[in-house]
Amino acid sequence: MEKREEAKEVVEEEEQVVNPWEVSAKDGGKIDYDKLIDKFGCQRLDESLIQRVQRLTNRPVHVFLRRRVFFAHRDFNDILDAYEKGQKFYLYTGRGPSSEALHLGHLIPFMFTKLLQDAFKVPLVIQLTDDEKYMWKNLSVEESQRLARENAKDIIACGFDVSKTFIFSDFDYVGGAFYKNMVKAAKCVTYNKVVGIFGFTGEDHIGKVSFPPVQAVPSFPSSFPHLFSSNDNIRCLIPCAIDQISHQPSIYVLDTGVLVPSIPDIKMGLKLALADSTREEVDSKRKGHRGLVYGRLESV
Repeated sequence: MEKREEAKEVVEEEEQVVNPWEVSAKDGGKIDYDKLIDKFGCQRLDESLIQRVQRLTNRPVHVFLRRRVFFAHRDFNDILDAYEKGQKFYLYTGRGPSSEALHLGHLIPFMFTKLLQDAFKVPLVIQLTDDEKYMWKNLSVEESQRLARENAKDIIACGFDVSKTFIFSDFDYVGGAFYKNMVKAAKCVTYNKVVGIFGFTGEDHIGKVSFPPVQAVPSFPSSFPHLFSSNDNIRCLIPCAIDQISHQPSIYVLDTGVLVPSIPDIKMGLKLALADSTREEVDSKRKGHRGLVYGRLESV
């Protein structure tokens, strides 16, 4: 019976592939988001949670919530519980600059992140992964940096609070405390585990294999000592696409249509997220990483 269930899971995984670099369904079919929600340990954003956001922010329900453009989350209730107690959090999202300008699909997470920043009045960090695009695309270092600068203009135009927003490119910022967290995160994950998560093969260069910690550690406040020097335990909320969840250092996130939280303790967070830990272990040991996911448009 167990072998039959395992075989069924393998077949289902082959029918659709969803990761940060590939989203496809068998024979050009549709992605089954319900299966993804179960696979990634998310919960659907129900009406009671949406109404709670409206009550706490004293704002009308945003169209992206009302129409379920953002449709799932991981422990978003925990973030709201802490917020009601007067505890702040920060937002983290990003962009991989591979084109001259952002189209509507690229803008959706930024538009929603602006709503969250305005509603909750919290800090925001935006990562431009120009290094990632250099490694995955046929781009030079200089061109990926140029595209990052061009994309930053579109992101700035969304109207984020300049006093609460930090935008950085990996080529320019990575080092110091940020790099220390990358090394700590990398040491928590085996090669077999990262291959299992991201599907890397023997043909992929080592830059790809070593990249995931770069995108994971912005969810740890200690990566930004100039922003959070006095509060290493502040929670992080990540508005992201569901194909991005594998980058987040917790087993209950990712990132279009999903909200995800972070665990400030890197060693615990990565081991719980990327090792074979149970959900009960996460619930008893984590310190606080939350998230929202967005993906598909649905009817009203």
